[in-house]
Amino acid sequence: MIYAYANIIVEFPEQLAAYRERAGEALARHGGQVLHTTPEQTILEGESDQLGIGAILGFDSKEGALAWINDPELSEIHALRNSI
Repeated sequence: MIYAYANIIVEFPEQLAAYRERAGEALARHGGQVLHTTPEQTILEGESDQLGIGAILGFDSKEGALAWINDPELSEIHALRNSI
């Protein structure tokens, strides 16, 4: 298993809701799933200017994670996440 971490800064909550509706299916398409999310992150080391919703994603393989992030058919979903 390989993990990906995302720090999602939410400026437009209505877009987050739209993303959540489609994200699970997009992840599953490449062997991925959301393992945990939290709006309450704690930095143990280093610094960050902004903390948002922390999400840990799990994939069956590195290839699956790369296929998910690079899948041209999911570009609309990735754009939606990046516009949150």
